Amino acid sequence: MTERGEKDLTRDASVLSVGPSAMEWDGDCLTVTIDEITPLIPKRVRGTVRLYPEALQNRPMPLDRGGRHCWWPIAPCARVEAAFSDPGLSWRGHGYLDFNTGAEPLEDRFSSWNWSRACVPGGAAVLYDLIERDGEQLSLAIKFDPRADVTDFEPPALKKLKTSFWRMKRTTRTEAPSVTEVKKTLEDSPFYARSLVHTTLFGQRTVAMHESLDLDRFRNWVVQTMLPYKMPRRFF
Repeated sequence: MTERGEKDLTRDASVLSVGPSAMEWDGDCLTVTIDEITPLIPKRVRGTVRLYPEALQNRPMPLDRGGRHCWWPIAPCARVEAAFSDPGLSWRGHGYLDFNTGAEPLEDRFSSWNWSRACVPGGAAVLYDLIERDGEQLSLAIKFDPRADVTDFEPPALKKLKTSFWRMKRTTRTEAPSVTEVKKTLEDSPFYARSLVHTTLFGQRTVAMHESLDLDRFRNWVVQTMLPYKMPRRFF
């Protein structure tokens, strides 16, 4: 998550390079080569992540009423392999590839959102609960089936989860609120939390990747001054 200047960016039809790190698509696999240094306590992060999509989505989905912000689940169902030399670790399993884009800063349109993705029978389910700046609440519940199509489904019950160390509010949608809970907090900051959540969807117990984003906190000038320590900026 290192920010770099324009001179460090190169791209063509299949490769995007930002400084010493890069992403390359060969038609079947997205290979991400990472070579970075962590902030605060400098440590090398070097390794490769390979993502093999089971299906590709060719269109973005609007997140707000005005259509100024979109979410594009490029590969909502995928197989992922990660191998790092620094630190020495490896992993393989289910994953996904997506990105967000917009015509204005996120904090100008939204005050917060909760998002999650989970493997379910026949594919993957994604849940979005968003609150716009004017207080309007929006919900998305989408199932992706690699062998079929994309379908909307009725969002299940809303469940409040335990707040994080930084008091980040977390909610999710589940068919079994009484047994839905945070399994592990993976990342915690004053405006963002990423977690693993035990939940139930489509009649199956599963573990969802979950994120909470508080854009009211993000706008705060104190948080803004902290960002370079979280995401180092290398413009030299």
